[in-house]
Amino acid sequence: MEGLEAIRWTGDSVEYIDQRLLPHDEVIRRAATVDEIESAIKTLAVRGAPCIGIFGAYGVALLRRILSDDDAFRAAAIRVRNARPTAVNLTWAVDRVMAAQDMVAEAQAIHAEQRVIDARIAEAGAHLIGRDASVLTHCNTGPIATAGGGTALGVIIAAARAGKRPHVFVDETRPLLQGARLTYYELNRAGIDATLIVDGAAAVTMQRKAVDLVIVGADRIACNGDTANKVGTYSLAIAAAHHGIPFYVAAPRSTFDFTLRSGADIPIEERPADEVTAYDGTRVAPEGARAFNPAFDVTPGHLITAFITEYGIVRSPYVESIPDLQLRPNLMSIA
Repeated sequence: MEGLEAIRWTGDSVEYIDQRLLPHDEVIRRAATVDEIESAIKTLAVRGAPCIGIFGAYGVALLRRILSDDDAFRAAAIRVRNARPTAVNLTWAVDRVMAAQDMVAEAQAIHAEQRVIDARIAEAGAHLIGRDASVLTHCNTGPIATAGGGTALGVIIAAARAGKRPHVFVDETRPLLQGARLTYYELNRAGIDATLIVDGAAAVTMQRKAVDLVIVGADRIACNGDTANKVGTYSLAIAAAHHGIPFYVAAPRSTFDFTLRSGADIPIEERPADEVTAYDGTRVAPEGARAFNPAFDVTPGHLITAFITEYGIVRSPYVESIPDLQLRPNLMSIA
């Protein structure tokens, strides 16, 4: 998004926009220690699978500069790598940087590649959105979430720039309201018509507002198409299937975990109960209330119409088409 950088390497720190404070305050913070890097990821100051991958890559490169002891460096890098367990981009990016001779250059390459990848995803998916189409999306998948041009939201923005005038229904995305706070904010900045809905209104919106398609992002995708994404995605896919609405997932190849046969093997992060029982410091449930707070759910591959990737549209049977992605040449070598 023009004028707003989600992540920036400075040489002695990694700067990032604190997503917890959006949309009201655009605050740039800097992380210069392992505690600050790990905390930024764990507290969701930096979030979005590709974005935390890039942030983690820069963070590990920075730690290599400031930690001369190999054991101390490896321990710090592991902390960053494990800061959030579900999004595969973080482990992928950290491992890639750790294997590089020049870690800073590798982190910068990952960031540059993400920009190209996002542009390719947008190009591949924009034709799926018809003129004046109504699109429903969940969570946040824009430039803030990828440190590039966005995945699912990047597709929508590309369609708008092509003059298709999409209207977007934005799930609020409980419990931390990434849709309300971040997606609506990014759509507004892009000049795209949008309507905010509570998560529980998604099905009735499909029923009464003539939704043409659903596009979401992903945090980890198994070889059979099972997809982990922000909690609420699974129920959205079920509602879309009931109403006969195409359900697309936009994600880069780095989000596909080729080591996993199915979504049953995807680790699901559970976050603190107070994210559900309270909001922004204000308790909304009785004292002592218990809460089940998975940050993600897994949508079975059979509910997904297709995946939108930098290599084009990937369709079923996923047990054949997804492993084929692993064999494709590196995007930068063919760009």
